[in-house]
Amino acid sequence: MLKYVLKRMVLMVLTLYIVATITFFMMHSIPGSPFNSLENVQPMVLAAIQEKYRMNDPTHVQYARYMGDLLQGDLGPSLKYQGMTVSELISRGLPTTAQLALYSILVIVSVSIPLGIYAALKNNKWQDGLTMALATIGVSVPSFIMATVLLYIFAMQLRWVPSIGLESGRAFILPVFALVAYSIAFLTRLTRSSLMDVMNQDYIRTARAKGLPESKVIWKHALRNALLPVVTVLGPLIAGLITGSFAIERIFAIPGIGGHFVDSIQNRDYPTIMGMTMFYCTLLVSMVFIVDLLYVVIDPRIKVDNS
Repeated sequence: MLKYVLKRMVLMVLTLYIVATITFFMMHSIPGSPFNSLENVQPMVLAAIQEKYRMNDPTHVQYARYMGDLLQGDLGPSLKYQGMTVSELISRGLPTTAQLALYSILVIVSVSIPLGIYAALKNNKWQDGLTMALATIGVSVPSFIMATVLLYIFAMQLRWVPSIGLESGRAFILPVFALVAYSIAFLTRLTRSSLMDVMNQDYIRTARAKGLPESKVIWKHALRNALLPVVTVLGPLIAGLITGSFAIERIFAIPGIGGHFVDSIQNRDYPTIMGMTMFYCTLLVSMVFIVDLLYVVIDPRIKVDNS
């Protein structure tokens, strides 16, 4: 197990290095600079600004300097928010985004998996049809459309919940619902199809033939294997929720890190783009690594490859 963990950690570092390299050179291959949008700026002033941020150096020099800073945990200064570093932007917006993500994850897991199990057990009955119809609608409607409709009906017309911000508990209801609608629908369908596939396996028939109670067949034998695809999807899903939904945070004026990422792209804030990308990539590879370890916990028959 230790050899496997070390091997995966090396692969994680290699992945982060490749992502950082590709992102860096892609950004610097685009013509212009982050300061081209400045109006009525004298060339000497513009040159001084670029010199301050050491953007006049050759690309390979900037790359080497950035990678060196990255190894020390320094994501650099933000070009848009003067006097702030990218790390400060992330640390300022992360608590809000993480809180929203936590509520969303709890709702997704507590709703989608039981619904998927229920639909699978009621296969070809009206309960299954209704569940799949709702799931299809949830998958089909984009989250920003869902958010806009919810905002208009429940915040602007009925005035049941606040329209912007997260200053009260009720303010979380609409953003969380808009965030989880697609994920609940997708994971419900995935859980249903996975459980139905497992229920048709030979070892399930054998367990039933031995006279085991149906509840034990489902919860002890079928569900454990059926959850493997669900856990696989949950890893990247959690990473995406923690880094924030750009559209949802914009619509509900939530001061999370998603808004900073959008602003950095619009303003060509290179350090912030790089920092946000590396932050998301680190979360993603970490969650994939955790999911791989959870496979062994969920199904002890799965053995890690130490080769």
